[in-house]
Amino acid sequence: MGLLADAGRRRMLVLAGGVAFAVSLVLTGLAWSLAALLLAFALFYPASGAFASLSQSSLMDLQPDRREKNMARWTLVGSIGVVAGPVVLLVAVSAGVGWRGTFLLFAALTAPLVLLAARTTPAGASETTMAAGLRAALSALRSWRIVRWLLLLAAGDLMGDVLTGYLALYMVDVAGVDPARAGAAVVVLAVAGLAGDTLLLPLLERVPGTRHLRLSAMAVLLVYPAFLLLPGFIPKLVPLALLGLLRAGWYAVPQARLYDEIPEASGSMLVLANAAGLLGSSLPIVFGLAAQRAGFGMAMWLLMLGPVALLVLAERRQS
Repeated sequence: MGLLADAGRRRMLVLAGGVAFAVSLVLTGLAWSLAALLLAFALFYPASGAFASLSQSSLMDLQPDRREKNMARWTLVGSIGVVAGPVVLLVAVSAGVGWRGTFLLFAALTAPLVLLAARTTPAGASETTMAAGLRAALSALRSWRIVRWLLLLAAGDLMGDVLTGYLALYMVDVAGVDPARAGAAVVVLAVAGLAGDTLLLPLLERVPGTRHLRLSAMAVLLVYPAFLLLPGFIPKLVPLALLGLLRAGWYAVPQARLYDEIPEASGSMLVLANAAGLLGSSLPIVFGLAAQRAGFGMAMWLLMLGPVALLVLAERRQS
C-alpha cells in the first residue's frame, strides 16, 4: 500500500480503506458467528492501515519542517482514543446499547471522515513508480541512520504497547491484586500517557526531540525498577504514572525522524515500518520463553532493554 501511495494512488487507497474500515465495523457489530467475526477482523487491519497509516504519511508531507510536532499531535489524538474508548464502551453498555451497538455507532461516525479525507488527501507522488519505491525502501534498509530509527521505534515500544499489554497480567500474577485493581492500573497508565502526550507538544517547542529521548530514558531507568520492586498496589501506581508521563515521544520522535530520512517517498515508510514490525512481533515470543524459564516477574525486567537502547542509540545532539 505504501508503494502504491507513492505511485499516485494515495487518495484512492485512503478512501477505499475508509470504506472498508466502516464495513469491517458493521460486520463486527453484526457478527453472527466466530467465522464472521474473524472475517471482520481480517478486513479491519489492512483497512486501518490504508485509512490511518497513509493519512499519517500525508500529514507528514504537509509541513516537512514540523514533522516532530505534528507526529506528537497525531500521538496525542491516539492517546485520547485510548482513554475515551473504554469510557464510551462503558456508557454504551450501561445504556443497554452493548458492544455491538458501539461498533455500529463508530461505523456511522466513519462516514463523514471518509468524505473529509476525499477533500483533503493528496494523490501522492505520481512520478514515483512502484519499482523505484521498492528500490528506495530496500536501499534505505542498508542505511544505518534509518536502521537506527527503526531500532528506536522497536525499543520505545517495549515501554509502550508491550508494557501495556502485559501490565494487567503482571498485576494479577506477580503483584497479587484482583482483576479490578489490575484494570485500574491500566487506566492509570493510559491517563498518565495522555497527560504526557499533552505536555510533549510545548516541550518539543523548547527541547530537541533526541535530547528528550535521552533524558526521559535515563529517568525511566530509575522509575521502572521502582515500579517492579515496590510492594503493594498503591505504591506501584506512583512510578507507573511517571512511566506514562516519561514515555511520551518515544513513538512520535523516531517516527517523525524516519519520515525525514526519505521525504520524497513518505508512503515507503510503511515498508520500513513493517520491517521493524517483524522485529517487534518476535518480542512476545522472547518474553514468553523468558517467563516460562525464569518466571513472569523476572521477564518483566527485559523491558528495561527499551530505555537502555534509547539511551545508547539516540543522538546527543539534534541531527
